[in-house]
Amino acid sequence: MDFEMVMQELETLGKERTKKTYISNGAHEPLFGVATGAMKPLSKKIKKNQPLADQLYATGNYDAMYFAGVIADPMIMTEADFERWIDTAYFYMLSDYVVAVTLAETDIAQEVADKWIASGEELKMSAGWSCYCWLLGNRPDTEFSASKISDMLDLVKNTILDSPDRTKSAMNNFVYTVAISYIPQHDKAVETAMEIGPIEIKREKKKNGILHASQNIQKDLDRGLKGFKRKHVRC
Repeated sequence: MDFEMVMQELETLGKERTKKTYISNGAHEPLFGVATGAMKPLSKKIKKNQPLADQLYATGNYDAMYFAGVIADPMIMTEADFERWIDTAYFYMLSDYVVAVTLAETDIAQEVADKWIASGEELKMSAGWSCYCWLLGNRPDTEFSASKISDMLDLVKNTILDSPDRTKSAMNNFVYTVAISYIPQHDKAVETAMEIGPIEIKREKKKNGILHASQNIQKDLDRGLKGFKRKHVRC
């Protein structure tokens, strides 16, 4: 399938109700409102196609950008490609669930994520922390430096309250993910979650949200999920 055919198919799959939901979460025009599950038959036809993914991502259409992540070939993407993608990721569903997810399937993931975490830019930082969540939740513990993860927990503890809201959310999720999925720093992550306590997130046109890493950790420990790893980063 070529670019025009994919765009036509995505437009056909769009639903007004889904579109409104996406807009309420931060998406803006252009978009069609395609449910992620509705994209699966289309992705099975195409499989991986990086040139097509780049064309779709460049449209600025939210559904096309999301689908670009589904059919991307992460292992042939360069750091420059990821920088281009993150620069046009205008809200968290793109930064954390398209760009960060795709980056997490590469060998340069930690290197790029570290730069984004240090960038001082809200969505880049959010994507960097989120990338580590995807990595820790999927890859063997041996692929990570325990001292580095410890330092990152300290960074969260010392800076989360002064960080932008989307970054706060990703940092909070990082603490949770370390506690559940990275055994070498489980105890420290549990301790960090207790120290940072509830985190308030401001949400435009919605009630503020409260994030409880400590409660969520305990809930999943009670379910026997300590050490949980996903088989795949992308579903």
